[in-house]
Amino acid sequence: MSYRELKSYQQATIAYDYTVEFCKLYVSARSRTHDQMVQAGRSGKQNIVEASEQRTSQKSELYLLGKARGSLQELLEDYEDFLRQRGLRVWGKDHAKAREVRALAYKTNRSYWTYKPYLENPESAANSAICLIHQANFLLDKQIDALEGRFIKEGGYTEKLFKKRLGYRDGGLSPG
Repeated sequence: MSYRELKSYQQATIAYDYTVEFCKLYVSARSRTHDQMVQAGRSGKQNIVEASEQRTSQKSELYLLGKARGSLQELLEDYEDFLRQRGLRVWGKDHAKAREVRALAYKTNRSYWTYKPYLENPESAANSAICLIHQANFLLDKQIDALEGRFIKEGGYTEKLFKKRLGYRDGGLSPG
């Protein structure tokens, strides 16, 4: 499976694109926060790419997915700070608009453009981003849990190589 087919990657890409536009509209380009938010969004997406391309080590894959999760969590905190520092309302998970944004995840062919209308004002924009990031984090948590389960059940690359080495050495198995 290509990383582009991963729901976590798709959601992180939308969150990254949305963040770039959010920052253009509501965060001064001269501020450190602007750069940090854009970089956190990019890092969340790019670490998923790098993790899925790590074909030799589940340990590395778990590490990189954890880094992606951490980057998105950092971005989530930035959006929460944005709302708090401006005295803007934070939507609860049962808020009508939050449910509306979360429901967009079930649309096919979603992209940044699906969520663009929520950029109309800073409160809606930041809260919508929070919804997007919570969904991406949920998907990453599921992906990490599944990978950890597979790692526990099957072992990692190094462990498998070691078993093959022992089989070769002790049983005369061929190296190929």
